[in-house]
Amino acid sequence: MKKILALLLAATMMFSLAACGNKADAPASNPPAENSTPVENNNDNNPPSAEKIDINVIAAEYGQNTKQWWADFQKEFNAAYDNINLTVEVVSWNDIYTVVNTRLGGNNAPDILNIDVFADYQADNLLLPAQDYVSQETYAKFYDAFLEQSVVDGTVWAIPDLASARAMYYNVDILEAAGVEVPTTWDELKAACEAIKAYDSSIYPWGIDMTTDEGQAAFAYYVWNNGSDFTDADGNWILNDPKNVEAIEYAIGLVNDGYTNSDPANETRYNLQDLFGAGKLAMVIGPNSIPTYIADNYAKANTPEADQINYAFAAIPTNGGNASVSAGVMDRFMCFDNNHSPEKIEAIKTFFDFFYEDSRYSDWVLMEGFLPATSAGGEIVAASDPAMAPWVDIVGSCKFYPTAKAEWADVKQGVINVEQQALLGGNVQELLDNLQSEIAG
Repeated sequence: MKKILALLLAATMMFSLAACGNKADAPASNPPAENSTPVENNNDNNPPSAEKIDINVIAAEYGQNTKQWWADFQKEFNAAYDNINLTVEVVSWNDIYTVVNTRLGGNNAPDILNIDVFADYQADNLLLPAQDYVSQETYAKFYDAFLEQSVVDGTVWAIPDLASARAMYYNVDILEAAGVEVPTTWDELKAACEAIKAYDSSIYPWGIDMTTDEGQAAFAYYVWNNGSDFTDADGNWILNDPKNVEAIEYAIGLVNDGYTNSDPANETRYNLQDLFGAGKLAMVIGPNSIPTYIADNYAKANTPEADQINYAFAAIPTNGGNASVSAGVMDRFMCFDNNHSPEKIEAIKTFFDFFYEDSRYSDWVLMEGFLPATSAGGEIVAASDPAMAPWVDIVGSCKFYPTAKAEWADVKQGVINVEQQALLGGNVQELLDNLQSEIAG
């Protein structure tokens, strides 16, 4: 893969994460993860107890390497601790909310959950405070800005797993051939799309993902870069703010003008990354993991160097003179209050100490091309992959979704529904008015 040629990220650029799904009510089974049979080992430094302590984890599937990574982790952990029996179930983002809700409905909550949202579980008094199940040594590793995103009533209820930054990736050769500069404003973006379409109608100028996978990220890209937000300065929901209406109308307008991929309601960011890597999409907002994703695909396809795209990344275009902002999201670990014994709590602390051991944690982060939530992890990631260093440098300056608010899960699904109905011709103002009424009353 060719080196990234340019880094034009604005100083105000923020972070985000890669993953999300929808909360469905359909029942789901709860099988153990593939390749997740516990491995026993009589370790003289850790003699087995009469009865093992069971820990079960539900973990989100970030990509094609996630299941194997957790299978290896489980095997290594169980070999190291004879008195603990760890089982990790890896679930896709499309199914994880259904699986968790089904478990909760059956009074069978996992001990540990890896997911993006936490506030709805905390509001139902289902979680333990983070400092109850994380050792002081491990807790001290996290960036303060990340911990602050999981605070409710002065208490941290979840710990950060990982993050990803977002930028606008662009195909250098396509933009040059179409005679356009890298767009920095919405007007420039629309003009660039028009020029690219005129240059080659088979190329999609701009990528939009309004699926259940990343639709809330699309909402954030346009709303934040139009000088607005999900909430006001006092934390009140302002989903139907005039600037929000304008922002979504602009995005839908790009679709209607034929400047985007053909089916934003169903084409996920992974589809867009495939199109971009194949040279069929000129510009797309995506995470820092795109280079890893594209490189893996090139390697699998044995793509010759000459056939690989020439690309770079820059700040996300904005409107009205606002500074560029990128969607900021992180995923989390949380511990359900299952009336754990003191011994079980200590075993859970051991799990997190093992997971956040600096080299192991950095391996987890690099595995799918994400960014770390610890300073030591950041140092290792930056040293291991120079292409990641610019992203790690800004890890402390993050703008996040308002996930600490209990309504966030409904808001996230709500804005996706608004976008998808707008794609079908719905009135954005009316749709956002209805959503605001549903959420804020």
